[in-house]
Amino acid sequence: MAARAGSSPNGTLNQPISNGPGGKVVLKEAVDAVLKSFAKHTQGYGGVNVIDALEEFWNMKKAKGAKFKTGDCVSYEPGSAEKPPYVCFVTLPGGSCFGSFQPCPTKAEAKRSAAKIALMNSVFNEHPSRKITDDFIDQAVHEAQGTEAKVAAKRRTMSLKPQDPHNPNTGVGAFRFMLEANKGRTMLEFQELMTIFQLLHWNGSLKAMRDRNCSRQEVLAHYNERIIDDDMRSQMALDWISREQEQPGLIAEELSRATNELEQCRLSGRELRFPKEKRDILMLACSQLGKV
Repeated sequence: MAARAGSSPNGTLNQPISNGPGGKVVLKEAVDAVLKSFAKHTQGYGGVNVIDALEEFWNMKKAKGAKFKTGDCVSYEPGSAEKPPYVCFVTLPGGSCFGSFQPCPTKAEAKRSAAKIALMNSVFNEHPSRKITDDFIDQAVHEAQGTEAKVAAKRRTMSLKPQDPHNPNTGVGAFRFMLEANKGRTMLEFQELMTIFQLLHWNGSLKAMRDRNCSRQEVLAHYNERIIDDDMRSQMALDWISREQEQPGLIAEELSRATNELEQCRLSGRELRFPKEKRDILMLACSQLGKV
């Protein structure tokens, strides 16, 4: 989940609390601990309505002058299930997205479950360790270099020499450039930008820009102020429709992968904007093709 910082140049900036058999138990205990702490702060030692608490939390941030590129409201989106277990997604101001992480017998419980994990990450995001500082950047880049070295060794297709972290034309260097351009912001604030570049990489747009001799630095500078909106989704959906016409069945395969990734992220309490956007873009492409 986003409440633990890890780093890689492809945007893997969060990990679940636990991947082991007891992971869901640990996750639930961690969420409950945050809720108890928030309840003490807001209502003494009584219970806390997580949906109201989440709304209150972000209203307090807005009152303190927080600005968001992609809307300033907490929004909920129910899953498509017509019978239990129900699923709900919640998108926070700024774009981060979380989903219900427990089996939910009702739609109301699914909404509360999504609010719980979103509130936990919202509160944790205020911790100084979640702010992008020089020390954070150095540590993140060091971890990214380690990840790149492991990938290179596994694929045996790249030089084992570490990438220059100060050259924005390398993967690690571009990652550092993005972090430095967002110094002072928190990881949830940074997540929107990372998701944009994850989508551009997944969709093949970054490769197309490189083929047009655009430098990574130029691309980063251009997209630093962009947001994920209907225009971006529609354009990516058209790209996938074009590929589908050349390779029938491609969208169905990619949609299956994206759906599985989204489910894994949701159940482990991770930030899931990237897999959700992939799924939504592919479903849009299917809809335009008349397949759903």
